[in-house]
Amino acid sequence: MKVYFLGTGTSQGIPVIGSNHPVCKSTDFKDKRLRVSVWISWGHHSFVIDCGPDFRQQMLSSNCKKVDAILFTHEHADHTAGIDDIRPFNFKQGEMPFYAHHRVISNLKRRFDYVFETINKYPGAPSVETIEVINNEPFSIGNKTVIPVNVMHGNLQVFGYRIDNFAYLTDVKTIENSEIAKLKKLKVLVINALREEPHDTHFNLKEALDFITLLQPEKAYLTHISHIMGYHEEVQKNLPENVFLAYDNLEITI
Repeated sequence: MKVYFLGTGTSQGIPVIGSNHPVCKSTDFKDKRLRVSVWISWGHHSFVIDCGPDFRQQMLSSNCKKVDAILFTHEHADHTAGIDDIRPFNFKQGEMPFYAHHRVISNLKRRFDYVFETINKYPGAPSVETIEVINNEPFSIGNKTVIPVNVMHGNLQVFGYRIDNFAYLTDVKTIENSEIAKLKKLKVLVINALREEPHDTHFNLKEALDFITLLQPEKAYLTHISHIMGYHEEVQKNLPENVFLAYDNLEITI
């Protein structure tokens, strides 16, 4: 299974519009971060987690030509605002399956009502099939089983996903012990780490590292990173040997 990091930035991306912060002016490609998303593939199967406002650019940069379905973590714009750009896949493949919490599906139906219109729908609008994700109810994509992992983003429920020995969690601030139990014996964990300073709704760096220490995956990759975290190369030097600061267009094999 291959995991391609389409984006590793926080909601504003890096560089931030109009910012004079040194990281925003960095010439290192690892300091340029689109909104957070991953592309997971194996055999002839191809799936994306989240579809943010950089989706079109990410599909072109990664040369992704096929997406079988999109799994959503939650409804925030940096994870959903690229939905209109699924149309090229619709034209080739038909309806795009969306896997999401029922609350997220309801939110998308309000914000992207033209996508879900059934009467006089514009012929060029995206076409989707919605599949509700329910906690503690694994589901299948391709020939693999996905285990939803319920976490909290402040007061908002968010889904992470485990596939085989890989787990992807973003926008996490707290997680119950019953959900942590779903994350044992991982080869690779991807987890959010916004910055060094504490934040109300996201893990900071220390919280992410403590969580990694608790779970003991073989390797861990940090994502959903703010420019305030610092330069990629400087942060990486201070991380444990099995923890890596992910960056856009990084591809790993599990």
